[in-house]
Amino acid sequence: MRKEVVTPPELAEPSGFNHGLVVDGGRTLYLAGQDATGPDGDIVAPGDLVGQFEQVMENLATVVEEAGGSSDDIVKLNLFVADREAYRAHLAEVGGIFAEYVDEYPAMALFEVSGFFKEDALVEMEGFAVLDEESGD
Repeated sequence: MRKEVVTPPELAEPSGFNHGLVVDGGRTLYLAGQDATGPDGDIVAPGDLVGQFEQVMENLATVVEEAGGSSDDIVKLNLFVADREAYRAHLAEVGGIFAEYVDEYPAMALFEVSGFFKEDALVEMEGFAVLDEESGD
């Protein structure tokens, strides 16, 4: 699979995301929305945005790995947060967590929402990964 970052010079330099990625030679994995639910079915780190963000990334990585890829194969994420200002206040910590999972940022969008399926959830992410063709054999 080949991945090329697209950064148009007419747009502001991206920070914490990429404007676009061109990908070829792979299979598309659609990632369902993942909140900070742990293996026991409960939300991990109630009230802690950073702790929940880390669990969400772990959940996404687990899905991608089960399909034969790695979290670096994630090319698009939609982030849904309960409090945009709280998310912005923790950008450095969130960026550090991202760096543990991906070599380069995917294309991303951020949305503030009024609530999630689970009341204690503070963040949820869904998106796409592109896996090597041979990872499905």
